[in-house]
Amino acid sequence: MKKIHSIEDYESRIKRVLITEEELKEAIAKAGKLIDSYYDGRPILLVSILKGAFVFLADLCRAVSVPCEIGFMCAKSYYEGTVSTGVVKITMDLDQDISNYHVIIVEDIIDTGRTLNDIVKMLKARNPASLRVVTLLDKPSRRLVDFTADYSLFTIPDHFVIGYGLDCGEYFRNLPYIAEYGE
Repeated sequence: MKKIHSIEDYESRIKRVLITEEELKEAIAKAGKLIDSYYDGRPILLVSILKGAFVFLADLCRAVSVPCEIGFMCAKSYYEGTVSTGVVKITMDLDQDISNYHVIIVEDIIDTGRTLNDIVKMLKARNPASLRVVTLLDKPSRRLVDFTADYSLFTIPDHFVIGYGLDCGEYFRNLPYIAEYGE
């Protein structure tokens, strides 16, 4: 990614809006109701995969009415670029025992599937009562491993996307919508 030098430069990298702020709000409200109906009052642990999913987690946890705790993990595979390196590194792990928790992994985007596949295997080995994955965005055309989320809010084509927590070189996370990135 080329360095950003001005607001004009920043704005010029936003190629087009793919998912509006209103569409995000509606889909998250629907996901919250689905989670409520599935867990029927049982407490859950929402695990956000940082950094990209933090905005989605904040809105999703407010959309559920079941009691919930929050946990964070950090996994990297992009390292400043727009193409996955293929190497998944867990840089921050959960600090609680998840055995007997109903765990929902909250992810921003599933691309190749390698990151989530590795995280799910690791967390299943910790004996949660249940484990599900909800992703904001799914990009199945890029899948390199056999992985499917339990719930995807949006399926998108093979574009590098930014906004609503997703970044390029740490920029653009603050956009209230999902946009296609263009240099």
